[in-house]
Amino acid sequence: MTDLQSMSPAFSPSAAQSAGAQPVRPLRPRRLVRRSVRHVVMIAASLAMIYPLLWMVVSSLRPNEEIFRNPGLFPISLDFSNYQRGWESLAQPFSHYLMNSTLLVLGCVIGNLVACSLTAYAFARLKFWGRNIAFAIMLMTLMLPIHVVIVPQYIIFSQTGWVNTLVPLILPKFLATDAFFVFLMVQFIRGIPRELDEAARIDGCGHFRIFFQVILPLMLPALATTTIFTFMWMWNDFFGSLIYLTTPENFTVPLALKSFLDTQGSSDWGAMFAMSVVSLIPLFLVFLFGQRFLVKGFATTGIK
Repeated sequence: MTDLQSMSPAFSPSAAQSAGAQPVRPLRPRRLVRRSVRHVVMIAASLAMIYPLLWMVVSSLRPNEEIFRNPGLFPISLDFSNYQRGWESLAQPFSHYLMNSTLLVLGCVIGNLVACSLTAYAFARLKFWGRNIAFAIMLMTLMLPIHVVIVPQYIIFSQTGWVNTLVPLILPKFLATDAFFVFLMVQFIRGIPRELDEAARIDGCGHFRIFFQVILPLMLPALATTTIFTFMWMWNDFFGSLIYLTTPENFTVPLALKSFLDTQGSSDWGAMFAMSVVSLIPLFLVFLFGQRFLVKGFATTGIK
């Protein structure tokens, strides 16, 4: 009995606190109310932001005459024919426009990855006359609206006979015209230790081998960020496609979706909403699988 009494103080709360264990403290009522209100506000804001998307998905399953009569999220009747009609009602099957957008996005992604990474390496590692001035001019182009350069670009591509093709939309990407991605990669490369370059140069590597064998494998987060943003921007690009593409067989997905709307006749809203849902699937998949690279790319670049 005396042995048990002598052992009991070792397990008392005061002994546990002195040993470094943190006691479990209940939340104060005021703090609990504040946290609950915060979560309610965040949930309400999330529902408000996602409501248009949910409404579009529900509207793609409604008949045309019911779409604007019922603004709620619970359809009275379901009409799955919108997907079949939207897939086949245009001049070409909707898969044709999906393929056009895929070719456009693929060319733009490759162009940005190749041109922007090489340009960023030159700004970050090479020493040449006027480098700082050229880098400042490149950053100034971030403030230049696309509407300022669209007219001279259209004149150039019109004289070369490339209007109504995907070339005017893809070719500028191979010239490192997206200054945002160049700046992103420059900041990332500047965070890579120069000792790696010096070690490779001692082994006899030139700039091309240093870039492809040392720098490029370490740039995966920045390259993934460039890929995701280029995919999202070009897949949703409407203005550029509207300017350069004139015939329906060359339309991309945004122009194909606009074809469902008729300003002089009846518009097929159900089919347009159905194909809008289909066109969002690639964006969700790309963002879902590339989300961790996107966050890592911004986190590791912003702190440099």
